[in-house]
Amino acid sequence: MSNQTATFVPKLSIEAIQTVPPMRITEPRQTRQVLAGDLVGPGIFQRCLNMVQYYRKEREGDSGWLLAGWIKETLGIALMEQPMISGRLRKSEKNEGELEIVSNDCGIRLIEASIQMNLSEFLESKQRGDVEAQLVFWIDIDEQNPQFSPLFYVQVTNFECGGYSIGISCSILLTDLLFKKEFLKAWADIHNKVVNKNNNNQKLPLFYLPGLKSTNGSSLDIITSSSSKNAGKTMIFKIDAGTERPGSEWCRKMASSCLKEAEDNLGSVVGGEFSLFVNESFEAIKVESCSKQGVLEPGMDINHAKWDDLGANEVSFRDGNKPALVSYWLRSMLDAFVIVIPSVEEDASTVNVIVTIPNQKSG
Repeated sequence: MSNQTATFVPKLSIEAIQTVPPMRITEPRQTRQVLAGDLVGPGIFQRCLNMVQYYRKEREGDSGWLLAGWIKETLGIALMEQPMISGRLRKSEKNEGELEIVSNDCGIRLIEASIQMNLSEFLESKQRGDVEAQLVFWIDIDEQNPQFSPLFYVQVTNFECGGYSIGISCSILLTDLLFKKEFLKAWADIHNKVVNKNNNNQKLPLFYLPGLKSTNGSSLDIITSSSSKNAGKTMIFKIDAGTERPGSEWCRKMASSCLKEAEDNLGSVVGGEFSLFVNESFEAIKVESCSKQGVLEPGMDINHAKWDDLGANEVSFRDGNKPALVSYWLRSMLDAFVIVIPSVEEDASTVNVIVTIPNQKSG
């Protein structure tokens, strides 16, 4: 039995795809400039952060189908507070050649799926790393018409045992909103309030898929475009910037130092150039090509951090049911890149730095 489990690759079926916009129109519209200049290209349109949270079934009546049904309502409420997540990337109307993200309420994509395996078997399987990319959904942003492409996807996958996973794909242009603004935590708090209120009345969600129509034999023939999660290696650092807000030159030196630290720890060496993404403010993210040169001032500590320090392992969409495991990776490893985002802590002088280096075998 163990040999069968070790070689078994479960089949995933996508049962439904919906769009979730904010519950009310965003007024006034928000915009975020993408200051990329000549760097606008595949690196902007393909890179995304993937995250999968796994939840065991801990009580009767709990399921991913119910979760997804309530998500249609609760995510729409949460998006009212962070409408940029449901927006689109477009060519700037003011600055030719530049891009901007606008909160036009086009919505995120919600995918409901099922997989032919129990959650416990999946988590223990040696094939988990190979199959995990199926649990997130991502379609690269259209380079010619980016205004039609979502920047955020949520996939709820039901396992045979009743457990489920929540897979999130988020453009790296919005990564800081996911963590700095603690969007997941705020959304989960809203979700629990709505579910608890309706459970008292024994109500099912309006968009409960099994109750709408039988899906037997009618799974959508769609394949996710997510690449292997093994395309690159990532390290996270936390640095105290001191009393002043870090400037561009400081960010370049810090990114180069963190990249060198990641190379030493991961045993990989990248070329002389890397891409740097700096969240300068809510209104702008700057993307530039940097050389591997420059070091931080003496006495500046580079502290290693973990993905779990960003808080997703504490997020519960059912009171008390925290994730059994959370997995993260960044996709589309064309070259090394560094993301600089503010800390989730109140201390504004601390910044988080995410360094990703492509595997040597990935072209």
